Amino acid sequence: MTTINHTKTELDKNLGYLKLVYMRENYESLAKNAIQKQWTHVNYLTELVTAEANLKQDRATQRRIRTARFAQIKTLEQFKWSWPQKINQLQVKNLFRLKFVDDKSNVIFLGGVGLGKTHLATALGYQGCLKGYSVLFCSAVDAINNLAAAQSAGRLKQELAKYKKPALLILDELGYLPIDKTGADLLFQIISQRYEQGSLIITTNRAFKDWPEIFNNDSTLTSALLDRLLHHTETVIIEERSYRMKETIKN
Repeated sequence: MTTINHTKTELDKNLGYLKLVYMRENYESLAKNAIQKQWTHVNYLTELVTAEANLKQDRATQRRIRTARFAQIKTLEQFKWSWPQKINQLQVKNLFRLKFVDDKSNVIFLGGVGLGKTHLATALGYQGCLKGYSVLFCSAVDAINNLAAAQSAGRLKQELAKYKKPALLILDELGYLPIDKTGADLLFQIISQRYEQGSLIITTNRAFKDWPEIFNNDSTLTSALLDRLLHHTETVIIEERSYRMKETIKN
C-alpha cells in the first residue's frame, strides 16, 4: 500500500509539474472505466491524452476570445439577412472560410449606419478565434488615440507592435469621426506595417472617394493608404435603411 501511495503521489506531482490538469484530476476514474471496458493500455492512454488536449484547446480558444476584446460576441447565424436587403450572401459566407486570413488579405464592409457591418466583422473575428487565429478588435478612433498616447510617452514602437502582431486586426467605424494629420499618419503606419503581413477588416460608412475628408483632406496620404489597403482587399457593400432604424419605425 505504501508503494502504491508513493507512486500516486509521484504521479500527481509530475502531472502537476507538467501542467496536465485533466490527466491529474481524472486518471484514476478513467482507469476504473478502462478496467470495466477492458481497454488496452494504449486505449486508456489515448483517451486520457485526447481529453487533456481538448481541454487545452478549449482554454486556448477562450484565451484568444478574451484577447480579441470584442465589444460583444456575434455569430453569422445571428445575422438578419432579411435586413438589409442588398447584400451578397454568398460573398459574405465565403469569407467565413477565412482564406483571406491565410492569404493575409483584407476585407472592407462598406455601408450606412446600423446595417450590420460591425456584426459581420465581429462574427468573422470570433470565427477566427475558434479556428486558432489571433485576433484584435478595436475602433479606428481608439487605435489612433492609443498610438497618439504611446507616441507622447515614447512608446510608439511597442504600441504599434500590438496592432501588427495579430493574424487578424479589425478596425471598426472608420470615417464616423474626422481624423487629424497625426491620427492619419498613425493609422497609415498600422496599415503599412500590416501590408502583406497580416489581415485587416475595416468597417466604414464612407465611400472610398470620400476618404480624403476622413484624413484631414490629405489626398496624398489617402492615396498612399488606399494603394496599400486595396491591393489585396475584398469589399462587401451593404445597402438599405438601418436595421436599428427599422425597429424604431416599427415601434
